[in-house]
Amino acid sequence: MTRVDPDALGKLLANRRVAVVTGTNGKTTSTHLLTAAMRAGTPDGQFTVVTNADGANLHHGIASALGEAPRSTIACLETDERVVPDVIRLGHPEVLVMLNFSRDQMDRNFELKSLGRAWRLALEAAGQDGPVIVANANDPLVVWSAQPAQRVIWIDTGAGWTQDAALCPACGAALARKDGQIVGGGSWTCTGCELTQPPADYRVDGETVVEKDGTTWQLQLNVPGRFNRANAACALAAARVMGVEPAVALRGMASVSAPAGRFAVGTFGDVKARLLLAKNPAGWAESLALATSDPVVLAIDAIAADGRDVSWLWDVDFEQLRGRTVVCTGPRAHDLAVRLTYGDVEHTIEHDLMTAISSVKNPANSVKNQGTVDLVSTYTPFQKLRKLGGLA
Repeated sequence: MTRVDPDALGKLLANRRVAVVTGTNGKTTSTHLLTAAMRAGTPDGQFTVVTNADGANLHHGIASALGEAPRSTIACLETDERVVPDVIRLGHPEVLVMLNFSRDQMDRNFELKSLGRAWRLALEAAGQDGPVIVANANDPLVVWSAQPAQRVIWIDTGAGWTQDAALCPACGAALARKDGQIVGGGSWTCTGCELTQPPADYRVDGETVVEKDGTTWQLQLNVPGRFNRANAACALAAARVMGVEPAVALRGMASVSAPAGRFAVGTFGDVKARLLLAKNPAGWAESLALATSDPVVLAIDAIAADGRDVSWLWDVDFEQLRGRTVVCTGPRAHDLAVRLTYGDVEHTIEHDLMTAISSVKNPANSVKNQGTVDLVSTYTPFQKLRKLGGLA
């Protein structure tokens, strides 16, 4: 389509109300949550709202999704970080959700600040016609990138990952946090300029979202984890910008359970496995906290969709798996095994995905998680596992 008509994406975005979700981690789940919220709040539901539900978030994937629903009046789009400026320019979105920045596919994205600068310049160029921004107030690079926007709704996500936010994106000085440490939890401020964490319009507090006026909304999600409660808070704020009442939005979000296979349980022969996607250190930190089974299977590859640079393995706290049975699988299983060896984590290696999962049937590897093994995977093995497990 885009080869025949290079302007196809702009034409397909025209005459629609557009909501965009972007960031390093959480794009797919947040887009599913926001789409469900908007479908719950529109009379024609899925026929009115088009989305790229499987996460194809580059130019061609977005054009393909829009082309399949030319009459849909609302588009809720997961958008790769590099594509955001083009979608702002071509689609004039009403709302843009900016989730987070962390190291991901370093062979492709290089310095994170270059991505943030591109967002910032796109918002400057959009001016008064730019989108309302729903932004993670805990991420300094997101805050700096969102500064030119005419209106920003700040979300205190309570984010736990701070290892990619040691320096101020505005001036380069060290960032300080409320506990006095450069890396740690809590609010942040720059030691060299005026950039600081803005006051929140919404705050995640356990299973609830609290507005700045004290109004609380109870989350009833069917996706696990602290990070998904943060995703839901961002989706709730964006849905309100799009005109959906909070109670209706929350009812819609409760219907999301396995966005594009994430957190779904597949059947692999005689073994049931819950699939957890993790693509970078921040994602692995969240996923390993959810992976409670013993044994646990870890799958890794390093082709284009995963990022060819696997040096990030050394930034993941695999030491928390000590004392459990770990099975390494996927084409780059040996890279993972080296990291686990240095972390004193006992493990076995089986390159074939099905064989690796089947190996947990060994009586010595009893599955304790109600008969379901947790399987944490990078992107490419994850897509294969969805098919092998009957989930795609």
